[in-house]
Amino acid sequence: MKTYKTIKHVGESPMVNMGPIRLRQPLPTNEVENVDPFILLHHYGPYAISEFNNPFDLGPHPHRGFEPITLLFDGEQLHRDSLGNESVVKAGDVQWTTAGRGIIHAEAPTKEFVKKGGTIEGIQLWLNLPAKYKMIPPAYQHLKSTDMQTIKDESGNINLKVVAGEQKGKFGKIKTQTEVNVFMIEAAGEGNIEIDIPTTHQSCLYLLDGEVMVNDFKTLNKGAFQMVIFNTDGNTIKLDVLKQSKLIVISGEPIEEKITQYGPYVMNTQTEILEAMRDYQQGKMGYLY
Repeated sequence: MKTYKTIKHVGESPMVNMGPIRLRQPLPTNEVENVDPFILLHHYGPYAISEFNNPFDLGPHPHRGFEPITLLFDGEQLHRDSLGNESVVKAGDVQWTTAGRGIIHAEAPTKEFVKKGGTIEGIQLWLNLPAKYKMIPPAYQHLKSTDMQTIKDESGNINLKVVAGEQKGKFGKIKTQTEVNVFMIEAAGEGNIEIDIPTTHQSCLYLLDGEVMVNDFKTLNKGAFQMVIFNTDGNTIKLDVLKQSKLIVISGEPIEEKITQYGPYVMNTQTEILEAMRDYQQGKMGYLY
């Protein structure tokens, strides 16, 4: 039987400074520590990139113990990592890195994109790994927009792309370590769609741009309330799109383990954090120049 998930929290998307970059951070906040298994959500851009303005050039940096994920809505980024991967991620694509026991990667607009100029906008998610998977070998997946299975509403205005997990019999091509759903949604205009989410999943919706009503109850607008977190009840989220919009819906089976985080490392104990710092300094996560 179809039942709507009840809303646990409605939040804003405050601006924060991350080095030279100013971006929105709806998760974590003072009110919400995480939506287990998701521990961070950054909304970066839209940035006008040019030869005179290019703040989004993230040099080589390490990760361990989780999966950093980039959902690119606009622009073009070059990914490089210590496994030897190098790929150009374009608008609509996804890069899914399994840091595992350690990886070093770098992200930046391509030189060609900087030269011609354009806009970059995207989402970065940090998906936790359970203790038993934190030290698995690192891996990288690049999923192109054209390779994703899609679902449209009756109006044809709403396009839902299945990045990971399952929706109405269509499956994401990303291989995940835990049970998660990640959906990218773009709407050209008004329409409505119902999204199936397992009752046991922690879940949330984040609006990048536009205006939508959730479960006939709460309206989200860019610059106001942009994040909805749901309770672990019900099995459906209803979206009424009121104008051209971009959003994501994510859900996952909670891991329910204590985590300790320091910078780019997400582990279970402080000792493991210190080990990660030592291993990076000793070159055990590889090299990237």
